[in-house]
Amino acid sequence: MAHHYELIGGRSPFNELTRGQADALRSRLARDGVAIPVYVGLRNSRPFLDETLVELAADGRRRVLGIILSAFRTEASWGRYISGVEAAREAVAGRAPAVDYAETWSHRPLFIQAVAERVAATVERMPRASRDAPLVFTAHSIPRSMAEDSPYADQFRNASQRVAERLGRSNWSLAYQSRSGNPRDPWLEPDVNERIEQLAGAGEKAVIVVPVGFVSDHVEVLYDLDVEARQRARGLGMHFYRAPAVNDHPLFIQMLADLVSGA
Repeated sequence: MAHHYELIGGRSPFNELTRGQADALRSRLARDGVAIPVYVGLRNSRPFLDETLVELAADGRRRVLGIILSAFRTEASWGRYISGVEAAREAVAGRAPAVDYAETWSHRPLFIQAVAERVAATVERMPRASRDAPLVFTAHSIPRSMAEDSPYADQFRNASQRVAERLGRSNWSLAYQSRSGNPRDPWLEPDVNERIEQLAGAGEKAVIVVPVGFVSDHVEVLYDLDVEARQRARGLGMHFYRAPAVNDHPLFIQMLADLVSGA
């Protein structure tokens, strides 16, 4: 993993991008006449969830809305954040605000449109000869046992289909990426590199990868796709293109604002 970070410039932009999303949401809410604070809490780096809850308590917040920035719901992408918040609330006993959670949002039209616009802008920058290349939508792979107990795979397929339909594309497929854990355990497949090999075998000369399962361009996008998958495609004689994640796309930020307002 250290080598992966070296290859993308020595650091992940995840924290910066997440704070940028929070800043954009705060500004969007203010423009909508909803002047409320927006905080960031993270599981694996600062500000950690307990630090954010301490800050919320110090600011006198008694009830907050949690928005989980993961498009598709499963134990790893949602459950661990919810349990992490509960553990943090216990750690700051009695002072932590109550936390409600926004609903899942991968089906929302503004998210679908934001992803579609990222893809369309990518296609516009491509050589004309490659613009009809197949789309490959990606999401983080998870163990099959976990997928069986969640809507994760269905939400992934549904969102990808909606994006493809909005773009008027019929040549698209799904793939998973960034698997970890015991290699003997079955995880969701095919891996994005396997999908690229299949497309090359079918005679495709280019591919457009769409990381619909990620809301920011962090290491699992910048390395797993931009480095590893790109190398695989080039080794097979294919041109590789990758649409950006939604990041702070105005439509994505508006969707988050709608979650806050209950629209």
